[in-house]
Amino acid sequence: MAPIVRVSKLDKYFGRLHVIQNISLDVQPREVVCLIGRSGSGKSTLLRCINFLEEPSSGSIEVDGLVVQSHGRGKEHRQLIHDVRLKTGMVFQEFNLFPHMTVLGNVIEGPVTVKGMNRAEAIALAEENLDSVGLLFKKDEYPARLSGGQKQRVAIARALTMQPRVMLFDEPTSALDPELIGEVLNVMKKVAKDGMTMLVVTHEMGFAREVADRVLVMGDGEIIEDAKPSTLFSKPKDPRTKALIDRYRTGGH
Repeated sequence: MAPIVRVSKLDKYFGRLHVIQNISLDVQPREVVCLIGRSGSGKSTLLRCINFLEEPSSGSIEVDGLVVQSHGRGKEHRQLIHDVRLKTGMVFQEFNLFPHMTVLGNVIEGPVTVKGMNRAEAIALAEENLDSVGLLFKKDEYPARLSGGQKQRVAIARALTMQPRVMLFDEPTSALDPELIGEVLNVMKKVAKDGMTMLVVTHEMGFAREVADRVLVMGDGEIIEDAKPSTLFSKPKDPRTKALIDRYRTGGH
């Protein structure tokens, strides 16, 4: 089976800082891949390069058959990036909801304005996804009246309503109070169970252990380990991975 995401020889510089170093990575359809590593190891930058929120310095990204080379120019390149973004739903640390729109308004905004979806069709799809994250009853509320966990669940429903082929999660629970983390992780487990391809940057090792098909460990802009959770958590090969897991076990972050 052809991979749904293929990252080839990816490099990313910020000035002279080499934050992604020659990474190649394949993700299969329906696979859940968690990326772990210390802060500053390049996890979020890698995710942001996949949907071109960051322009790669070199290499190529392929999503669902669309190949985008770094340093492309012109209308065709911009269209390719637009098409890749339509295939990738993104959930950020911060929820990025429009404060002046209701929950339903936030969720239908993308399908209607970006995809040109019929409004009635968008509402039906939005309500279905809000129901799946347990928040249909909040559809007429404004974001200010939601908890952090509810806002993040709305953000997940919003991303799903764009009908992406791949979901990218960039530390989706790191801005939440501890008691709200579980409700968001439960929704993510459900999305995974429904067969969505997912790349998840996370510090939640329990989630990675339980839900991931593979765990990638990043260090200094490189993938230093790539293994099934059962192998990685019981027999880490790299001392940096071992240190990361030991810190998790002792309750550190």
